[in-house]
Amino acid sequence: MGGDVETNRTEAPAPGASRAIVVGGGVIGAACAHYLASAGWSVEVVEQGEFGRGCSHGNCGLIVPSHVLPLPEPGMMRSALKAVFQKNAPLAVKPRLDPAMWMWFFRFALRCNRRAMLEAGRARQALLASSRKLWNELVENERLECEWEERGLLYVYRSTEAMNAFARADQLLREEFNIAAERWDADELAEREPALKPGLAGGWYYREEAQLRPDRLLASWRRRLTERGVVIHEHAKMDGFVHEGGKAEAIVTDRGEFPGHAFVIATGALTPRLAKHLGRRMPIQPGKGYSITMPHPPRRPAMPLIFPETRVAVTPMQTGYRLGSTMEFAGYDATLRRDRLAMLKAGAEPFLIEPWRDPVEEEWFGWRPMTFDGVPIIDRSPRLENVLVAAGHNMEGVAMAPATGKLVAEMLTGKPPHLPPSPYRLTRFGRFA
Repeated sequence: MGGDVETNRTEAPAPGASRAIVVGGGVIGAACAHYLASAGWSVEVVEQGEFGRGCSHGNCGLIVPSHVLPLPEPGMMRSALKAVFQKNAPLAVKPRLDPAMWMWFFRFALRCNRRAMLEAGRARQALLASSRKLWNELVENERLECEWEERGLLYVYRSTEAMNAFARADQLLREEFNIAAERWDADELAEREPALKPGLAGGWYYREEAQLRPDRLLASWRRRLTERGVVIHEHAKMDGFVHEGGKAEAIVTDRGEFPGHAFVIATGALTPRLAKHLGRRMPIQPGKGYSITMPHPPRRPAMPLIFPETRVAVTPMQTGYRLGSTMEFAGYDATLRRDRLAMLKAGAEPFLIEPWRDPVEEEWFGWRPMTFDGVPIIDRSPRLENVLVAAGHNMEGVAMAPATGKLVAEMLTGKPPHLPPSPYRLTRFGRFA
């Protein structure tokens, strides 16, 4: 579908109607379109590429209410600095003359302390916990065909030292966020997950986590949106706004203008490119992640796994098997690097009896929208009062999407928000943004 603009400008909204234009056809844009349509708005989605083909397409699809802690945490900056000089590090930084990136890292470094980490964690937890409940409702009520499963998530450790070090993180999560993991020592780990190699130190299991297949989710959600009357325009790149008196009247694209009463910018890692139109710089850096999708190995894991020591995640889906993760700060580099893909297989090898299986069905990368504090932006444009930005969800776009979409709809319709919106405001960045 898509490609349904026949004139230079689509038909203007009927008198009294409420039309919302959502820019961005990823999981955040889909969630915003869903909740706005549910609230009675006429909704159109405008996507510069193909709906569901960006960072939402090939990620690991984990719904993780336990992932409250942001990337900036005590000690993380040392890891980032090492990554500049270390070959094949899971976290890679490509040195280059990019003032915006280095300013981002400077502000990132200032957030690598306990106080800032906990502040960001509370903002993230609100979105993650709300979304976990909303996902259950969406899958059931909207009949989303997304391979939804609730099998928890297991962190697996090779070394006893790393296994025990996580006990400190577990204690912090229990005390500050009321999130508790189950500790599985070596014998229990081998019994509960026979796909793992013998001799591992143990693991930590989060029972409340879930999973889905992102590409199936977006395909199914698209069908449901169009059934509700949402119109999806593809291959329409936004170039700016038609605006007057502090309000936008239409977005301008290379396929014409799309008028509306309200506009949602859900463009993920590409949002900084729209900063001049939004009236403020967007402190988002693209953090490049990779994945490989293949058929199930004969001895596949029974549940999703994360190997923190190699920064690799494994998702055994109903119709496939995915290895994913790594983080590369290389700007908007569109190269599919084979050495980064090889790291996924190498990172799974120490843990799984059969870590992968040929033939590979898809090799993929996506740009995660990383804010330096680890918290999304959900706020109105300072220049145009009827334009709202919903971006910067870091590595948790799928996990945070429903609560984001619901909050956006509440903000635009004037309903009491189900979550306090203040942690996601642009003003928190001060003069930097």
